Amino acid sequence: MTRAVEHRYFYVGGRYCRSAGKTSRVDQAYVHHLAPLDGRAAYPIVMIHGGGLTGLCWESTPDGRAGWADFFARRGFPTYVMDQPARGRSAWSPEEHGDLIHPEAGRIERHFTAIADFNLWERAKLHTRWPGSGRVGDPVFDQFFSSMVPFVRDRHLSERLATAAGTALLDEIGPAILMTHSQSGPHGWHIADARPDLVKAIIAIEPGGPPFMRHEEVGPPEVRIEVGVDKPWGIAATPLVYEPPVVGRAGLPYVREEEADAPNLVPAYVQADPPRRLPNLANIPVAVVTSEAGYHAAYDHSTVKFLRSAGVETDHIRLEEAGVHGNGHMLMIEQNSDEIAELLRAWLDDCGLAGPGASD
Repeated sequence: MTRAVEHRYFYVGGRYCRSAGKTSRVDQAYVHHLAPLDGRAAYPIVMIHGGGLTGLCWESTPDGRAGWADFFARRGFPTYVMDQPARGRSAWSPEEHGDLIHPEAGRIERHFTAIADFNLWERAKLHTRWPGSGRVGDPVFDQFFSSMVPFVRDRHLSERLATAAGTALLDEIGPAILMTHSQSGPHGWHIADARPDLVKAIIAIEPGGPPFMRHEEVGPPEVRIEVGVDKPWGIAATPLVYEPPVVGRAGLPYVREEEADAPNLVPAYVQADPPRRLPNLANIPVAVVTSEAGYHAAYDHSTVKFLRSAGVETDHIRLEEAGVHGNGHMLMIEQNSDEIAELLRAWLDDCGLAGPGASD
């Protein structure tokens, strides 16, 4: 059964600031609310997009199909789609938010849309689900790239802003399920850390990772290189609550495992023994979702390993192991997006979080 949906739009968070004698408002987040008109799931879903994107990636696909926001709302889940602060419909201020990263078409082709053509990492050739050629000039690519926007360069600032907006939203709507993607992965951990009683589950779609060390895919023969520590707090750039507490502000002690867990995986960076726990996430079920062909396929296991070692109940949903093949990093807008959404709805049902109102 699918349901009629009502739409409303509002803002959460934000503050007034004065500069050069003028008053402006910054740090607020735009929210699109899709409310089923009859029959509701146990909890709503809050969707937070990744880098260079806006909430549009949840609302529709670049080839004109309905997105995951509509999918879940029509199956009974009240759905809240956020534009991260200083992004898209949430205003950016040069004085308050600083420099921006501008999406570049060639990188999007190589890492998101035409990855089989470039073959920069182990499983890239398996990518078959992008709707179109994935190259500049293809109508679907042009629609997708047109939707991409500049975003704040300062990772620490992005985490602080998104955490504040996400907690403000939960304070307004009550308990919810978080769904994050890529760059917003750390935001989900932070929001849960700040409001553990209001976060009922986290679905992390190829969340920002791997822990500690940033990788860059460069193609054979190296395939990828390590370019420095960008998440000193393991799964985030800014501090989370650990038990026992971390002394100082430098981050967590870590080590690099000598060998990878399996072929086509990279060795994981893990906490030095004994690992600290994430007490505020301990009772929140987590699903880390990984595509078959995307660049995260080589290292999302590291994020899962980190969370489990920190006492977080974590399932790793590898799409190919669930019989879903050919996807890359933008799996929520690829040809089989509804098939993947149904897999995630079933996971929520298994966790007892869908409720009697959520069904087909």
